[in-house]
Amino acid sequence: MVKSYAMKIFLASNSPRRKEILTKGNIDFTVVKSNYKEESFKFYNESFIKKNSLYKALDAANNIDFPAVIIGADTMVILREGMCDVCLLKPQDFNEAFLMLKRLSGKTHKVATSISLVQTPGFKNPAKEEPNPDNFRHLTENEETFVKFRKLSDDEIKEYLNIFKPFDKAGGYGIQDFIVPDETKNYKPSKDFKTLMPGKESFIQEIRGDYYNVMGMSLDMLKNLFEKFQKNIKIAD
Repeated sequence: MVKSYAMKIFLASNSPRRKEILTKGNIDFTVVKSNYKEESFKFYNESFIKKNSLYKALDAANNIDFPAVIIGADTMVILREGMCDVCLLKPQDFNEAFLMLKRLSGKTHKVATSISLVQTPGFKNPAKEEPNPDNFRHLTENEETFVKFRKLSDDEIKEYLNIFKPFDKAGGYGIQDFIVPDETKNYKPSKDFKTLMPGKESFIQEIRGDYYNVMGMSLDMLKNLFEKFQKNIKIAD
């Protein structure tokens, strides 16, 4: 997908899923540490998730002393309950993950991912001051995908949690555990799901939107961001 960039690309995330997505997109990148502690929210607001992705990238950019582009991202799982959009964060333990999946059972929820691009100023901040967005060229956008779960039994949920242990994932699940896109952009059961939970039906009943947005970062949105952000960065399908 990506053949060349005018500047070095850094990913301000150690997420295995995001690294896998960028590798799949043939993007030449290096992982860089961000010390920004993302904020957690009980209720969803687009500005919150955009702030997290932007400040992850800004923190990393603040410590790079040559021209580069930093990618920051943040993903939230949101369930509409009554009049509120409730954020389902990374579960703290088995019981919390179990209760999250019980809440998602038989319902449609939303997965929002914000991606930020930040261009470094070309010099390191010697004072280690809090990065000011006004001092950096940056662009942030947000994408939403809707996912419907089939009705789940308690035993199915427990079996999934014991096998896949998705405790580092917002909402208590990883979409790639259940299904993966095929060459025709349809979905098929993942190899791990077929092997480790034989005879079981995927928890995912329907997806409306970008699969990779649920996994951690939409390649299509990233491509569009780069096209807007810097015209001399060449992106080819």
